[in-house]
Amino acid sequence: MPDVIFLYGEKNWLILVESVTSHGPVDGKRHHELSKLFSDSTAGIVYVTAFPTRTLMAGFLSGIAWETEAWVSESPSHLIHFNGDRFLGPHN
Repeated sequence: MPDVIFLYGEKNWLILVESVTSHGPVDGKRHHELSKLFSDSTAGIVYVTAFPTRTLMAGFLSGIAWETEAWVSESPSHLIHFNGDRFLGPHN
């Protein structure tokens, strides 16, 4: 299971948050595991890796999966989008 799960009911999104300090980032392997785990969900899935600092995030950049998001607690009002076709939202 991810560290935190949010339901954004207004958009019907399930936001899965992994803390990099507990499990590591949402890399390709973890993205696949979570996709299988939540495959029966009728909500769109959004994958987020949470970092305490941008400095710590720098060491994980090459492993973060595309079509995911990164959030850094030292800049809580911002997200970093690892996708090219749109901002926050599920990818089918």
